[in-house]
Amino acid sequence: MIVTRKTLPRRTFLRGVGAALALPMLDAMTPALSGIGAVRAAEPVRRLGWVYLPNGMAMESWTPPPATALELSPTLSPLSEYRDRMVVLSGLAQGQAEALGDGNGEHTRATATWLNGVHPKETEGADVRAGMTADQIAAAQLGRTTPLPSLELAIDRDFLVGNCENGYSCIYMNTIAWRDPTTPLPMENNPRVVFERLFGEGGSTAERHAQFRKDRSILDAITDDLARLRREVGAGDRARVTQYLDAVRAIERRIQLSEQSDTELPELARPVGIPESYPEHVGLMFDLTALAWQADITRVFTFMLGRELNGRAYPEIGIPESHHGISHHRYDPLKLAQLAKINTYHVTLFRGFLETLASTPDGDGSLLDHSLLLYGASLSDSNKHLHYDLPLMMVGGGGGHLKGGRHLQYPRDTPMTNLLVSQLDKAGVRLGDGLGDSTGRLRELARLADV
Repeated sequence: MIVTRKTLPRRTFLRGVGAALALPMLDAMTPALSGIGAVRAAEPVRRLGWVYLPNGMAMESWTPPPATALELSPTLSPLSEYRDRMVVLSGLAQGQAEALGDGNGEHTRATATWLNGVHPKETEGADVRAGMTADQIAAAQLGRTTPLPSLELAIDRDFLVGNCENGYSCIYMNTIAWRDPTTPLPMENNPRVVFERLFGEGGSTAERHAQFRKDRSILDAITDDLARLRREVGAGDRARVTQYLDAVRAIERRIQLSEQSDTELPELARPVGIPESYPEHVGLMFDLTALAWQADITRVFTFMLGRELNGRAYPEIGIPESHHGISHHRYDPLKLAQLAKINTYHVTLFRGFLETLASTPDGDGSLLDHSLLLYGASLSDSNKHLHYDLPLMMVGGGGGHLKGGRHLQYPRDTPMTNLLVSQLDKAGVRLGDGLGDSTGRLRELARLADV
């Protein structure tokens, strides 16, 4: 028997006037085969992400008990549903974030070294220098066939310039992504801009803004193409497309509501499209990332949940004091408890992203099954600005290459870059000259023959 059903290209767009919308993986994109009528499952793509936390951790609340089998700590307890897809790593360090003769600047070096293991040049000018980061190494390979090689996201604005900390340029704290040693990448914090980058097509930025202000959805522009697609695919694909488009429309609506807010603003107007609420802002950025992965617009992202030294308060969880101020707790039990509460709150917001990935079909599994996320900070004990025993965890299936439910403990000063090399390896990303101060892969995370 010959299977004659029509096959859609993996890179399929619905198009209309001034709009193009990529589709998620559908059954109709699986090649039809001759023979017994069976259809071979499409090889799932692998995706990588990095989520950065500022101002260190309350380590006693973060660190699991020393057993190899993972027992969730209080801070990590919101992720109990994903324990079997989690690996917490203790003992890793970013030695290149130490002063090494440059004096103070711990927060700056924490940010600049997190994904490259390269000591940054101390300068207040534009002649910054660090190292190409793991995400950009991944983007150069995984992003060859996607519309966007990578996505760089943040919550705080990156407008700071000049000297932000003891002779270091603010540029170092504004981003964790470096395309090469002298090219830091801007992190985008405006959901509207992110949405247009993902789904807009053609025209200048001003023209695209004008188009969106017409109070119509991008989906309205692709009605004819959408009707044709629904006639050509099966019932399962129609349901999947509907679910995907509903998610796109919901995000559009949330952005529009944020723009229409009539709340009295200070003299410096809030950037258009940024929600007032921190959890809504974080959730919207995570939802946009999930959509970008679902449509295979990009396979690599970085996301800063906050900038080092930021003074954000968290009144929504009963903490009106500055995050950075609390992080210098001097081991006061009350402040340590507040810091642990902030850390746990961030984990709770991250859980929402995992829930979305786990519930989004992708090939023969979910987006979470085929992704590998690194979540953590570049300071451990923030009161002492420690760059060793960093709080780090990996989450996801890694396309079947991550054995979860483990707490891996390493000798102090084991390079964190060894973890980054191992993470890239699991996604099939080839390294030429290593990464920063890496000395190799972490043996327990080498390509798994034991999964």
